[in-house]
Amino acid sequence: MVRVALLIRDRDLAARLELHLRGKDYQAVVLDKVAAALGMLYADPPDILLIDIAEEDGDAGKKMLEELKCDSYFSMMPIIGLLPETLISPERLADYPLDDFVTYPINYSVLFSRIALATQRIRRILDNNPLTRLPGNTSIQIGIEKAIGKALAVCYLDINNFKAFNDTYGFSRGDEVIRMVARISNNAVKEVCGSGFTGHIGGDDFVLIVAMEHAEAVCKTIIANFELIVQDVFGEEEKSRGYYLAKNRMGETEKIPLLGVAIAVVPTAGEHIKHPGMVSEIASELKKQAKKSRKSAYQIDRRRRGSSRNPPQRRAAESR
Repeated sequence: MVRVALLIRDRDLAARLELHLRGKDYQAVVLDKVAAALGMLYADPPDILLIDIAEEDGDAGKKMLEELKCDSYFSMMPIIGLLPETLISPERLADYPLDDFVTYPINYSVLFSRIALATQRIRRILDNNPLTRLPGNTSIQIGIEKAIGKALAVCYLDINNFKAFNDTYGFSRGDEVIRMVARISNNAVKEVCGSGFTGHIGGDDFVLIVAMEHAEAVCKTIIANFELIVQDVFGEEEKSRGYYLAKNRMGETEKIPLLGVAIAVVPTAGEHIKHPGMVSEIASELKKQAKKSRKSAYQIDRRRRGSSRNPPQRRAAESR
């Protein structure tokens, strides 16, 4: 349940707002004066704050909002300002660290829409990976749950030898490669399927959810494009010999193969897929097989649908 805090000087307005919010299944909490409100916000943080910025102690309210926005914990909390339409001006709105505003007399349909949009927006921001801007773990989990029992495929992708590359060439170039894989994967899904899902678990781990009939084509497209673009990451000498030199955890120099991608493809229509944990378990096994190759490869679960007694029948397909 979304928890909405109300910092409204007009008690009648606060009471009406509380009543309407509770009627829409929001948990409404009425705060008192600014001085006491700050302590209450820190003690029990809400999801959204509604504040009347036309109050007599507006300066105190402004300072409180600025303090909240400077606090790491509250910096992402949506703040919606309330004020009379007669007081609307770009200068006044710019003077407060607001995310949105609603005028009064309040149109409750508009207010609920603004609250819903603010909630959806913050959930996307908090879920999306900051490096790639792709949906994160919450969206991935929901996507996998919805895929089970349907003619879809969940594809787990990661980059071979990425840690060694990151340690040798630095985080900046490592981030460049991760963003490159994100673009290649997302574009492949759109190019082959027209629609689908691309998510970023974190680090060099990605999840794609596509129609099963397009899964193999998506993998081939990703690998082909990756092999083409990743060449720009290495020098001519490294490309010609097919490896670079790096130190392992023991401090010894060893030959590290150039970057590749490993993709595990798990069809979700089979009766043997009972829950999301089984999808990741099968994918983990498949990725181990894909990573045995020194080149980019994908591995598809060929398990016979509807029978867990038959062993998985799988095959790998390399990029070249």
